Amino acid sequence: MKSYTKELWFQTQKRREFINITEQVEEALRESGVREGLCLVNAMHITASVFINDDEPGLHRDFDDWLEGIAPHEPVGSYRHNVGEDNADAHLKRQIMGREVVVAITGDRLHFGPWEQIFYGEFDGQRRKRVLVKIIGE
Repeated sequence: MKSYTKELWFQTQKRREFINITEQVEEALRESGVREGLCLVNAMHITASVFINDDEPGLHRDFDDWLEGIAPHEPVGSYRHNVGEDNADAHLKRQIMGREVVVAITGDRLHFGPWEQIFYGEFDGQRRKRVLVKIIGE
């Protein structure tokens, strides 16, 4: 069995952003040489997320609006976590959107359903953060 590890690094320009990382994960899969197995993609920061969905800008705006409605950034003072910080909302948004995804690898390709893509969700951006890609298989 082969094992391959790669870290992807991001520094967003905005506090909240969704970035399609499918191509970077596919590149890691090519580098790994694995043809059959599993690919884990994991946000390594507690205010960021990795998830699978459609790459449609309206949907991403809907995600952002929905998350902001559930866990609004302002007023910062309304969160107990925000004593000396301002990112409690980002922790909650990450909890909703998820920490990681696992995708099957079949015939040296990510085995997606229709329209599925992998996204990095940033909820407390403008600083350097990483995503782990771990591939195992034959």
